[in-house]
Amino acid sequence: MGRTRAIRGTAAGVVVLAAAPAWVAAGSAPGGARATARVEFNREIRPILTARCFACHGPDRNQRRARLRLDQAQDGAEVRGALQVISPGKPEASLLLRRILHPNPALRMPPGGKHKPLAAAEVELLRRWIREGAQYQSHWAYLTPRAAPPPAVRNSGWPHGELDRFVLARLEAAGLTPSPAADPATLVRRVSLDLTGMPPTPAEVEAFAAHPSDAAYEQLVDRLLASPRYAERMASFWFDLVRYANTVGYHGDQEHAIVPYRDYVIQAFRDNLPFDRFTVEQLAGDLLPTPTMNQRIATGYNRMLQTTHEGGAQDGEYRAKYMADRIRNLGSVWLGSTVGCAECHDHKFDPFSQKEFYQLAAFFADIEEKGTYGGPDATPTPRPPEIEVLSPFDQEEAARVAAEIARAGPAGASVSSALQQEWAAIQKRKQRTMVTVAASPRVMRVLRRGDWMDQGGEVVQPAVPQWLPTLRVGGTRASRLDLAQWLTTREHPLTARVFVNRIWQLLFGAGLCRSGEDFGSQGDAPTHPELLDTLAVRFVEGGWNVKQLVRTLVLSSTYRQSSAASPALQKRDPENRLLARQARFRLPAEMVRDQALLASGLLVERLGGPPARPYQPEGYYALLNFPKRTYVADRGEQQFRRAVYMHWQRQYLHPMLRAFDAPTREECTAQRPSTSTPLAALTLLNDPTFVEAARGLALRTLQECAGGDLERIRWAWRTVLGREPAEAETGSLARLLGRSRARYGANPQDAAALLRVGQMPGPEGMAGPELAAWTTVARALFNLSETITRN
Repeated sequence: MGRTRAIRGTAAGVVVLAAAPAWVAAGSAPGGARATARVEFNREIRPILTARCFACHGPDRNQRRARLRLDQAQDGAEVRGALQVISPGKPEASLLLRRILHPNPALRMPPGGKHKPLAAAEVELLRRWIREGAQYQSHWAYLTPRAAPPPAVRNSGWPHGELDRFVLARLEAAGLTPSPAADPATLVRRVSLDLTGMPPTPAEVEAFAAHPSDAAYEQLVDRLLASPRYAERMASFWFDLVRYANTVGYHGDQEHAIVPYRDYVIQAFRDNLPFDRFTVEQLAGDLLPTPTMNQRIATGYNRMLQTTHEGGAQDGEYRAKYMADRIRNLGSVWLGSTVGCAECHDHKFDPFSQKEFYQLAAFFADIEEKGTYGGPDATPTPRPPEIEVLSPFDQEEAARVAAEIARAGPAGASVSSALQQEWAAIQKRKQRTMVTVAASPRVMRVLRRGDWMDQGGEVVQPAVPQWLPTLRVGGTRASRLDLAQWLTTREHPLTARVFVNRIWQLLFGAGLCRSGEDFGSQGDAPTHPELLDTLAVRFVEGGWNVKQLVRTLVLSSTYRQSSAASPALQKRDPENRLLARQARFRLPAEMVRDQALLASGLLVERLGGPPARPYQPEGYYALLNFPKRTYVADRGEQQFRRAVYMHWQRQYLHPMLRAFDAPTREECTAQRPSTSTPLAALTLLNDPTFVEAARGLALRTLQECAGGDLERIRWAWRTVLGREPAEAETGSLARLLGRSRARYGANPQDAAALLRVGQMPGPEGMAGPELAAWTTVARALFNLSETITRN
């Protein structure tokens, strides 16, 4: 080991070495053979610095040590003592590398204890980066997206558009080829589930399988996009982001008035409202000139957070909670950023300062609200300001009836009388909903360390982070409307990228940026950055057209690939980052429920309406107080609505939804986890909804298929899974049917107990044991892994 000179201190508190010891010499550290490709800062160096260095040498000035900031090139160019922190081209003369490799543990960086030392491969990357010039890059997500020319590819027959050329070029560079196209039955099921949340009917599968051309596939996609089911499926995804729920969350978790907002979102996706308008109406619809009723309903977004009227709650404290909640959600939904850290201090890894957090909060300082609402512990609970409205779909009905009344005129007295009665019935469906009303803006201060009681912080005005595009408002105080319009300016680097990435995630199982909730330094770099940027640019240039974006993705050859992976491909790319195949993943909770109801024939499809309350275990709300309440399941058609209409109780989310990883919606959820637990299997077997759905499928099988047992088994299989069963699969269900017949024939009381579950009346003229046996077969079908998996 080479000798070193005396260790010296500097005014900045950094200890430096004046001479270069042998252990820093280029190439002497472990790390293997030197790669030929240049090291890229964003892809390879920034993740190392983020994980190991930024906590002490990053954006947070309050936690910064030695006044050294390693996320900026200018600090790296500083000379500390006799050495430059980072000396381009000279790793052996760079203080950064010396401190990382220092033999004295007391001087080695990062410091011991809670910090992990750098791996040898990481050190080698840093060395190579410095040797190659130590070029910094601005973080990829903060640069305005630019469309890239589609790369040249050798297999010119595979791409269906520019999207596929980006994917194929990467595969060819890696020596891989795309997977074969999925078989027609799998593709129809996949695209139907992805676009509508519902599986196809056997007839739809057979029709496409008979003529699986590109033209037929495009027609199928267009029909699915035009379906109201598409709007309901997309709304579920949006509700996770904006934490839509029917209850307040805090304290007694009472119900609040917000259902019309749910219908606004469904209508917006049905009508393909451009995403920039969708953004403006939710954040600032009340500030538009002469806002429509639906634009006022849309502003319920600002009021949908958790609120309280708990006795003893401090008004100022909860105003601060609501403010922070709004900015966290704004950051998550539109910026794909974890801004919540900046409530108490500058962000440790991203450039959000604490002051900028409160400047963003100042945009929402005009929202009329209380910190604690007072009043009795009743449910539903008032959360003024509220207005009484017809939901968007009831408004459509009212407009239709009004037009018919006008057409009938005086001559149609009897017709007009019936129409007037219909009109009156619609008006009775008016309901309250929380909305945003602008008031005089409250004073917004920086809360030092996030302490709502500390009112000595700097007073701030509405402003956007200075490192993002400038917000120009012409000298007046910036408003929520200015903020909403700024989010969807052409040069904004985040909004379009974030949304495009989320749609990709819906259709491929993971985003091009795998950390869809975090586009910052601690998130993942995109696997295909040029593709993500090109799609974002096309989305903006195309008028923020959501359906067109979805259509582009599902028509691609990349989307149509098989999800089956050979052992070699699985070993080479286990996470499918190169997109050499499609993805397989467990269906979301709502789809698991909806497809069972569809197969059973019980599903009731109707846009809008009051929240549905499916069966739920008795006593589940036993500990829900203020006030005490008993859950009463719906009877009749309301029991069989789509899951998007289910009542969403934040503190006591429906057990079926919890079993399949639905979020409580207390915070933004950008990507749900997917777990496999015994509770999920038990739910599919025993939840009354699924038992009743199995009974419905059994009844359909017996009534609609006139063949023998094997033909009926194949009919039920096609109904649930959309494909023909293999002989072994048919044989397994036939044996289950035989055992079930024997059991229920010998124990008719067991059959009667099974058939009593739920509310369906017993079928006339049908023996209970036979129906119970087929219900058991249907329960097995609903519990198959393939049934709840999207391939």
